[in-house]
Amino acid sequence: MKKVAVIGLGNIATRHRHNLKILFPKCVLYAMSSSGRDSQEVVSDCDHIVSSINDLIEEKVELVVIASPAPFHTKHALPLIEAGIPSLIEKPVTTNLQDALLIQEAITKHRTPVAIGYCLRYLPSTKIMKDLLKENKIGRLYNVFIQIGQYLPDWRPNKNYRNSVSANPSLGGGVLLELSHEFDYCQWLLGKVVVEHALLRTSEELDLEVEDLADITMTTKSGAVAHIHLDFIQRKAHRLCSFIGSEGRLDWDLIKNSIIFTSSEQETIIYKESEWDKNNMYLDMLEDFIAKIKGQKNNCISLDEALQTIVLIEEIKQCSKNRILND
Repeated sequence: MKKVAVIGLGNIATRHRHNLKILFPKCVLYAMSSSGRDSQEVVSDCDHIVSSINDLIEEKVELVVIASPAPFHTKHALPLIEAGIPSLIEKPVTTNLQDALLIQEAITKHRTPVAIGYCLRYLPSTKIMKDLLKENKIGRLYNVFIQIGQYLPDWRPNKNYRNSVSANPSLGGGVLLELSHEFDYCQWLLGKVVVEHALLRTSEELDLEVEDLADITMTTKSGAVAHIHLDFIQRKAHRLCSFIGSEGRLDWDLIKNSIIFTSSEQETIIYKESEWDKNNMYLDMLEDFIAKIKGQKNNCISLDEALQTIVLIEEIKQCSKNRILND
């Protein structure tokens, strides 16, 4: 790759610029703010700053990472897709189903390589977890407990959390969209789910205008029940997924990158990587997308899969609204 670009100047965009320079040290890297305005700060790992998508198209960049706030993804992605420029869109693909369908229509029409940045699919323990469930390691699956909690003010210590994308409803804030990784891997591991109950709350802890707690109950096609809890208020980061079956239990810690199997006889560590660099997930994701661009075998997250996540989030919101109306 000789010319690449990253749209957005936030933390995830900074990571992508750095990683692209690792993969392509001699490339010319273009950066663009979400709004197209000039940055008043130094932009790291950047050769040129542009002010519009047309500039990137005219420069004939070979790959663009769209790391702008989710409500801007459609505006940024459509002209690139129409120009045939491969685009890796950060999660969530959009904030609503209508915009996701517009991107899907453009991909179908122009056949441009596009993938969605759900990096947790590239966590080393994720594929192992997928294989264990496929092999029926715990027999018949009955229950799933997915929990994630992270204290929002600690996410970006150099910025007031109230001004962040995560806290701003117009920028796609709130736990449902910001923590949508859980919905992505839930359906990837379990298949399509049906929302049975949803409770969205805004706590008194952070003074936000978006939901900072969510509790959802869903069922799978096989009849298993999945409980998902998301929050912005836990002081110590917590990301755990547990599967309970007829032959035992699997506890998957996504922060420690470990999997423990518990049976009636013993507790076994199936996978544990004591020292691992989480940046490798992002590097692997970029390399996988490059394989897709080249027409090679890949495991990229498709727009169709990301669309199902948006559908699920909208169903959760509607379920929560219906609960309030019926109370």
